Amino acid sequence: MPDRVPPPELAEIAAGTDRAFVIALGGFSLEFAGGSLVTHERIPVPRFNHVVLHRIGPSRQTAFFEKALDHYFQRAIRPTFRSTEPVPPHVDATLRRFAFRRRPEPYTLWWSRPVATEWRAPGVSVREAGPEELDSVVGFWTDGPNREELRRALDVLWSHPNPGERLVPLLAERDGTLVGSSVLLEQPPAASLHGVGTAPTARGVGVGSSLVAHALGLVDLREVRAVVLGSDSPRAAARLGPIGFTTLRSYVEYELPPEAELTMPSPGPAQPPRWRPPRDLDRTAAVP
Repeated sequence: MPDRVPPPELAEIAAGTDRAFVIALGGFSLEFAGGSLVTHERIPVPRFNHVVLHRIGPSRQTAFFEKALDHYFQRAIRPTFRSTEPVPPHVDATLRRFAFRRRPEPYTLWWSRPVATEWRAPGVSVREAGPEELDSVVGFWTDGPNREELRRALDVLWSHPNPGERLVPLLAERDGTLVGSSVLLEQPPAASLHGVGTAPTARGVGVGSSLVAHALGLVDLREVRAVVLGSDSPRAAARLGPIGFTTLRSYVEYELPPEAELTMPSPGPAQPPRWRPPRDLDRTAAVP
């Protein structure tokens, strides 16, 4: 049986792999009392722009949420908010007041020890992609307006990794046709899988699971002690469990509906400035 829970220090590092991936792609993270703000201005999608909520008291939450929303709304980005269960009632009420709605499925981080497995779906083969195949890798991930920026960011990370980083793009084939892709990012002591995508005509035959299983055998066993994958699919447990994955963290996610406007409530009447310049210390010191 796989370990149910990693050691505490490793668990914290593994739980931060989503943030680490965004940063590796050229994004950044801000952290202050109440939560961590993960941001990628050039790829304004919720997966790359989310807030992980920490413990926050009722008397301090309004200032936190206004600061967080102002950070994203100034950039015309719609973030998601993540909270572990149980969500404090005051946090839930405040997010709803700001028009955020709870998504029906949780966002779960799954983890496994990097143990190679022989599991493969019948007829599916997985291999590392070549530099000329990056368009194919990204194509299974997204065909939306952010495709070119995502491709550029992956290319930079793949071609010019920082010390200790390694990006491995993967492609899956079935009957000689490309049917799926994903990317593996090693940042010891953890590695993470992202963008596991499957062609619509090849779903339900184990392409995604084959990509994940293959990735487990690629990591450096001398350095990596956990492999992490995030998913909001209700079928993830049935597909990842047989490969050796168990739950690391599970979050309730809040998102804005498409019709919600990116505006903040009026702060009220203008207030006088609260900051005053320092007095001339040399002049005041000379006064008897």
